[in-house]
Amino acid sequence: MTVYSEIDGTSTKFRALAIVLGGVLVAGLVAATYMEHFGHYVTGMSNHIVWGAPHVFAIFLIVAASGALNVASIGTVFGKTMYKPLGRLSGLLALALLIGGLAVLVLDLGRPDRLIVAMTTYNFKSIFAWNIYLYVGFIAVVVVYLWMQMERRMNRYARVAGMVALLWRLILTTGTGSIFGFLVAREAYDSAIMAPLFIAMSFSFGLAAYILVLLAACRGSERELGDVIVQRLGRLLGVFVAVVLYFTVVQHLTNLYAAEHIGVERFILLDGGIYTALFWIVQVAAGGLLPIALLLRSPPSDRSTSSRRVALACALVIVGGFAQIYVIVIGGQAWPLNLFPGMEVRSTFNDGVVASYTPSLPEIALGLGGVALTGLIVLFGLKILRFLPATLANSSLDPKMLHESSH
Repeated sequence: MTVYSEIDGTSTKFRALAIVLGGVLVAGLVAATYMEHFGHYVTGMSNHIVWGAPHVFAIFLIVAASGALNVASIGTVFGKTMYKPLGRLSGLLALALLIGGLAVLVLDLGRPDRLIVAMTTYNFKSIFAWNIYLYVGFIAVVVVYLWMQMERRMNRYARVAGMVALLWRLILTTGTGSIFGFLVAREAYDSAIMAPLFIAMSFSFGLAAYILVLLAACRGSERELGDVIVQRLGRLLGVFVAVVLYFTVVQHLTNLYAAEHIGVERFILLDGGIYTALFWIVQVAAGGLLPIALLLRSPPSDRSTSSRRVALACALVIVGGFAQIYVIVIGGQAWPLNLFPGMEVRSTFNDGVVASYTPSLPEIALGLGGVALTGLIVLFGLKILRFLPATLANSSLDPKMLHESSH
């Protein structure tokens, strides 16, 4: 039987981390206030690029939230015993990531008070309106799912709650990907592959974030974390990263097959400058191929070396994930709209010209503020409630778990 306990909230490390995250959060709130007061004129955004760096942070956090819950789903829905002790932290991180992402999204609207209009006036022809229900519903579903896991008398309903959560997050991530897939005016977005690509991205980004949080939580609270769990999670992450690369290849091959998308594909893959560099060097090489090489090779015999390798791979996946979303969101907007197919367009508004964009400091501060909010929710969640097992050492695993790890 797994024993859970809170972390020590009086240690120097806890207080130092809380102060750092709190400072970053305050900086994000100041940046949001600054942009709201002076307008988006003080950002790098324009009438061509209306979704900037804050949207990159928000989308990454929201997508990762769905994937972070994957660990809990594997344990309860698919009956994998090894993952069951990890389910509570999985739910907490999923909630924290979603709240952090939504906070950035709301504060980047320019007029956050207009969210009230979106909540009271519905346009069901808009995928954005659908997502309001999906995001709020996800929070409610995960809270119930956590209750089923943490309340012993409700444990028998955890599988059903886990199934609902699994289906809900698949729908949620499909909706997020469909925001881009339904934007037919943008040649870089107009593709049905966006939905499954975002699902694969959520599995990869969310699991990478989860592993880093698990490693940091266990080390910070001086709890033993066995190499069996770390290696198993690492191998699973390697598979997810490979799936993301597969769907990325399919996405670009599909666009290359359609003559109307040749221009934007050449822009992203060859002539896009910073976007091409981010795609090949950061997204594909550093965030894809290198993590696969680190995670799917034979693990070293030294436990600390194995953990460091997995942690490095997770960090690379997250960096590559940010690059991938940056290329999709910013690069897709930088390519000019095809207002009159077959015609050359010129105007004083720079129509027909590749748009330039440089993230401003307030935009980056706002995005990092969302990350800090996520960290604070996880930090105080671990302090207040029993989300983390007292030990995850190899010796604490029952024979059934060890048998699963060998297959």
